[in-house]
Amino acid sequence: MTAPDPAILAGLLPRVSSSALHDVLVKIHAHPCAITGLTTPTPDRRLFGPAATIRFLPYRADLVDPREHDFARAYYRAVGASAAGKVLVMSCGGHPDGALAGGKKMTRAAFQGAAGVLAGGRLRDLHELAAEGLAIHCTGEQIVPANTLLMPVASNVPVQVRGVTVVPGDWIHADRSGAVVIPAPVVERVMRDAVALEDADLAVIERSRDEAADRAANA
Repeated sequence: MTAPDPAILAGLLPRVSSSALHDVLVKIHAHPCAITGLTTPTPDRRLFGPAATIRFLPYRADLVDPREHDFARAYYRAVGASAAGKVLVMSCGGHPDGALAGGKKMTRAAFQGAAGVLAGGRLRDLHELAAEGLAIHCTGEQIVPANTLLMPVASNVPVQVRGVTVVPGDWIHADRSGAVVIPAPVVERVMRDAVALEDADLAVIERSRDEAADRAANA
């Protein structure tokens, strides 16, 4: 499999939306790919990059190992050799109101150049994280830590976020409308086709400015 060309993707990115990416992708792969219902403190900051995943499960006092189930360790296992440009994707372990992480745990992602975070649960210190440059999409903010509610159990594994499967290396695109999970082998194709769809939609909008032309086209 040929890796996507980052330069090509960067050139296409300003011309696409999550809506167009979704409409193109479902014609290629008919599976759930849209993640909606999340909130973002960075609505003007687009989130885009390959996924690095952490899976959470409900806390078990008899199973937890403070060293093994440590967030920092889970984070570095997820991002591998470099976090630069990656999207940290975290499942919620069945507790969408639990705080998966906060400023103390997540600022390392900003310092290391990660693109941002997509979380199926809540985060603490949202505006602190946003101020560090991360693009953030999650279920909301929480002030109570979830140390005895959730524990990270696996990194760099498939996770599910709001009913959508995310595999490490999938490309995540999120804007103020929602997020789309794009399999890496088709991301360039999906991005190119989404640009074409956006251009076609824009042409329809422009034509509708002229009522006579619009009526003729839809007669």
